[in-house]
Amino acid sequence: MSDDLLSRVLADEGAFVRAAGLVVDAATGAEVRGHIDAGPEHHTPWGVVHGGVYTAAVESAASIGASLAVADRGEFAVGVHNATDFLRPVTAGRLDVVAEPLQQGRTQQLWLVVLTRAEDGKAVARGQVRLQNVPLPADR
Repeated sequence: MSDDLLSRVLADEGAFVRAAGLVVDAATGAEVRGHIDAGPEHHTPWGVVHGGVYTAAVESAASIGASLAVADRGEFAVGVHNATDFLRPVTAGRLDVVAEPLQQGRTQQLWLVVLTRAEDGKAVARGQVRLQNVPLPADR
């Protein structure tokens, strides 16, 4: 995977993912590592990180990894199902994000993503994303 392609993928991830706070530290077609520095901007009205932040991180990390896995075939991966479990509440702190494939096939992939508190390694959320491999649009 070329550094140029990875740079383009991360640059195109968009304002939504940046607003959710996901920072991708390393990405390949076999693993994505990143983090979120969670704080008040991620809170629900009750003062804990919103589950949508976790779901966005799960979907994004899986999509980046799965797309990098099939980029050499002129394809990218789109999520067709996301099941994210919220395991414990968080108010603030660094959350580590690790995504790994459970299955990578010709037409579909299944990725597992786990978010853990950096301070103690305890899982705060986990999700599985099923993705469909599809041809890249002609303009990409």
